[in-house]
Amino acid sequence: MFKIGEFSKLTQVSVRMLRYYDETGLLKPAQIDDKSGYRYYSAKQIVQLQKIILLRDLDFTVNEINECLKQWDEASITRMLEAKKLQIEDKISVEKNRYKKIEDALVDVCTDKLQTHCNIIIKSVPAFNCLAYRKIIPNYFSEELLWRALGSYVNEHKIPVQSRGITFFYDEEFREMNVDVEVCVMLDQMGIDDGDFIYRHVCAVEKMACIMIYGPYTNISKGYLAFAQWLDEHNAFKILYPTRQICHIGPADTSDPEEYLTELQIPII
Repeated sequence: MFKIGEFSKLTQVSVRMLRYYDETGLLKPAQIDDKSGYRYYSAKQIVQLQKIILLRDLDFTVNEINECLKQWDEASITRMLEAKKLQIEDKISVEKNRYKKIEDALVDVCTDKLQTHCNIIIKSVPAFNCLAYRKIIPNYFSEELLWRALGSYVNEHKIPVQSRGITFFYDEEFREMNVDVEVCVMLDQMGIDDGDFIYRHVCAVEKMACIMIYGPYTNISKGYLAFAQWLDEHNAFKILYPTRQICHIGPADTSDPEEYLTELQIPII
């Protein structure tokens, strides 16, 4: 048996961490002296400690390490390692996106592109009939889920569509989650509603502020900023809802996000 200091020296793990593993239940001392309270560890516990250190270095949480220790067999550990690998891949993707944003920000700062330069035109938009599918979705990037559902329905029922789809955003404020979104396709003829798939008539809009946005969808926020500046200069107008987006060139047309073309439509009065 080794005192905690001796065990720390031999295993190259600090006393502080050994105490932490004790507190979290990952590695309890083999024995605690009733009188002195000294912690004692056995050589048999070294293997358990090595497992803990391995999993800790792989970014496993205390709870995850505890689960692994309870089920330390090849099948269970392989499954948990594969799951952790996927988590790390997601983190890498997030960090790559953040890295790209930093690069873009550096270019913007150096070339004075922080100011938004989007042309805004005011036009009237005629009424139209459409097949619509509206849901509360987790966030704005989940819009594709709605388009998949609507596209599958249109293909299954062989519904002739008139043009590209339109997305309506009903929330009057920016929301980080639980976003009220509707996707629709224009039609020549109305049909019969089928569950969440609704046929409806969209009224004409006399004044629609339209902004053409080039490049990846992350640029859409710049369109809203440009409109905010325009609205500040033309304060006789105010926003109506819902706002709209039309994808003129998107993932179905090109693999290069820099070639995307999105029209942002904001009704005004």
